[in-house]
Amino acid sequence: MPDREALLTRTFVEAADTLVSDFDVVDLLTSLATRCTDLFDASEAGIMLTDRNGGLQVVASSSHTMKRLELLELQHSEGPCIDCYRSGEPVTGEDLSGQVRRWPRFAPEALEQGMHSAWALPMRLRETTLGSLNLLRDRPGPIRDDDLHAAQALADVATIALLQHRAAEDARLLTEQLQTALVSRVVIEQAKGVLAERAGLTMDVAFERLRRFARDHQRRLTDVAQDVAARDMALVDAVARST
Repeated sequence: MPDREALLTRTFVEAADTLVSDFDVVDLLTSLATRCTDLFDASEAGIMLTDRNGGLQVVASSSHTMKRLELLELQHSEGPCIDCYRSGEPVTGEDLSGQVRRWPRFAPEALEQGMHSAWALPMRLRETTLGSLNLLRDRPGPIRDDDLHAAQALADVATIALLQHRAAEDARLLTEQLQTALVSRVVIEQAKGVLAERAGLTMDVAFERLRRFARDHQRRLTDVAQDVAARDMALVDAVARST
């Protein structure tokens, strides 16, 4: 418990730091998704945000499996994440085997991937809903209330961090920033593919190598990804060796 509390405190401090300095949106949200699996009783986590047209897009996932399930939700416009964003309220599915009628496409696929329960928490401040934080677990049953409260608090801090960037601007500038994050995610996916092909890595390991190289060399994740996607082979090999 002390280790968990220390990690939770550090996560809040790191998220709060973005309120007073420039930050990499994709890196922040990916860190948040990853930390949710470390901190809470969840096997996978992911984040969806709205794009400039008001539609949801996957921005961060704890693994490639989680990303596939989130994309399935978007493709069929159903699932806990979609319901959460539409309602602005938390959504619970403690046993996905009993949610097939509710989510006829998402629930069977999640079960096929070994996920048996799901929660979605709104990323919302007052009347503004930016997206949702999504948690999946490899067994059915309720999640602890303190885990849900802490996860919602992290989602709230991330929401405030995103909204802070429009402090003296209008909603159009926020939309452009979120769109930049979504475009950056496409570049990161391309870079992951290059690394995976070049070094025989899984997509998840390729992404971890990208993040580690960016942090070790004090570079923005999206900048490193752009160079890798452009097939700067010296850089590709250097990133592939990052451990």
